[in-house]
Amino acid sequence: MRQALLVIDSQQALIDGDHVEPGVVEKERLITNINTVIQKALDENISIIFVRDVDVANGEGPGFEVHKEINVPSHAVTFNKAATNSFYGTPLNDYLKEQKIEHLVMMGCKTEYCLDTAVRTATVNGFDVTLVGDGHSTSDSDTLTGRQIIDHHNRTLHGHYNVDNFSLVRNSAEDLFTPTHNNYR
Repeated sequence: MRQALLVIDSQQALIDGDHVEPGVVEKERLITNINTVIQKALDENISIIFVRDVDVANGEGPGFEVHKEINVPSHAVTFNKAATNSFYGTPLNDYLKEQKIEHLVMMGCKTEYCLDTAVRTATVNGFDVTLVGDGHSTSDSDTLTGRQIIDHHNRTLHGHYNVDNFSLVRNSAEDLFTPTHNNYR
């Protein structure tokens, strides 16, 4: 089965915060777990894709770049997006289909926006998804803490399905590139 790691909007200004946005909760855990899964992907020769939001830091400078503490492999593919949805207006879906990818492992920011949308869109487009439960983060909102948002989405997206494809939530310490979706079909 062909697989890819998709790291969404793990950009300097989103993770650390800037004059527009507060930083994400548990950012050290997030960065550590992203780096752990990147290393697992490298060890298993899994494609690694980064998606960056052009609205972050006005699409320029260090704030726009993937966080400086995240190990971006030189051969990683990067797509920029203008929408919340990583698949909208980008070549991501075509690229994944050309590469014959069937399973996506997803991580990044922000949980209730770009990660939630990417997980749901991926299942509609014929991919099984593993969301790394300890590999995404967000900021506190007016009504919920960042931790509550993360926990809610981990619960909601675990087992989310569109009849043929669905998502599971697993943690970074697990063998993420040995998908377990067929155990639940």
